[in-house]
Amino acid sequence: AQLVESGGGLVQAGGSLRLSCAASGRTFSSYRVGWFRQPPGKERELAAAINWSGSRIIYADSVKGRFTISRDNAKNTVYLQMNSLKPEDTAVYYCAANYETSWLVARTAYEYDYWGQGTQVTVSS
Repeated sequence: AQLVESGGGLVQAGGSLRLSCAASGRTFSSYRVGWFRQPPGKERELAAAINWSGSRIIYADSVKGRFTISRDNAKNTVYLQMNSLKPEDTAVYYCAANYETSWLVARTAYEYDYWGQGTQVTVSS
């Protein structure tokens, strides 16, 4: 699957952005998806993940209550709605996917086979 992220940009603290991850080349409905982020000078970390059906979702503690991951399998797209953004949310955001039809979500980067090119999110104070 080819993954393309969009929706990043510059926003003031307290603002919102919605990232999209669009898949092409394969039917996305059988893939679990994760949103990762890599702040400047830091390791890549998981922000949120969703299983193929959307029945199981996990969030990093740092984004709980502010970010919402969702998917529209008919549109081959996964979203990350980000509200109440903080300067520490500044990072390159990547979506990742791998084929998995169980209920499980994937928490670590090595579990994913396909990655997008990333989209920059910058939150100003």
